Amino acid sequence: MGTRKADLAAPEDRQVLGQVPTTRIVGGVAVAYAASVIVQNAMFVGTGSPGYGDPLGDVLAYHAANRAAVAVAAGLEALNLPLLLLFVTGLHGLVRRRGAADWSRLAVAAAATFSAISALVIATHIAVVLAADGKAEPTPAFALIWQLHAAVFALTLPALGATCIGAALATHTSGLTRPWQRLLGVAGGSSLILAGAGNLAIADGSPLVFVGVSGLAAWLVWLVVTGLRLIRGQG
Repeated sequence: MGTRKADLAAPEDRQVLGQVPTTRIVGGVAVAYAASVIVQNAMFVGTGSPGYGDPLGDVLAYHAANRAAVAVAAGLEALNLPLLLLFVTGLHGLVRRRGAADWSRLAVAAAATFSAISALVIATHIAVVLAADGKAEPTPAFALIWQLHAAVFALTLPALGATCIGAALATHTSGLTRPWQRLLGVAGGSSLILAGAGNLAIADGSPLVFVGVSGLAAWLVWLVVTGLRLIRGQG
């Protein structure tokens, strides 16, 4: 009789034991993704990357002089995209076990959309660097590529905002995070969506972009805090 009970309990025990490393892996991916995005943005800030409203001459001069920095940032994006997708799909698996997968589906769909648009952002940025090579003055083609890059970047904001909101609500509903983390994620995601609604203004150099920057900062803080919580096995 005791052997039979042990046999019946074994699958459940194996499932519980299997959830612990999975939770930690998802948490580790979240922290790694946040760290990579922080390094990527710090590189642009540190090299004095121009804003979308700056004169084209300054934009040309920056990209002509900082080809290596943009190349490293583009390489980091090749790491960021799979990390983000791995995080949201892993998170979906965690919350599904807890019967709260609805919001995580939004996070997965939004993250896939964000990844596709982000690839275009990096592609156009690479084109800007290549177009700046050997140029003394900006050409109409250079101006067009830069404007396209700005417009595509602005459209990443609502997709990232939806990812942030979906992930924050999914983790809260499933009991993986505390209420203040839900508020942080929803506030950050809402800021990103609000900024994205003004995509034309942002592409034209509007300071509205800083609303999106604040949302991005909230998303990164949420990722780090949530990731560390999952690594510790809390929730």
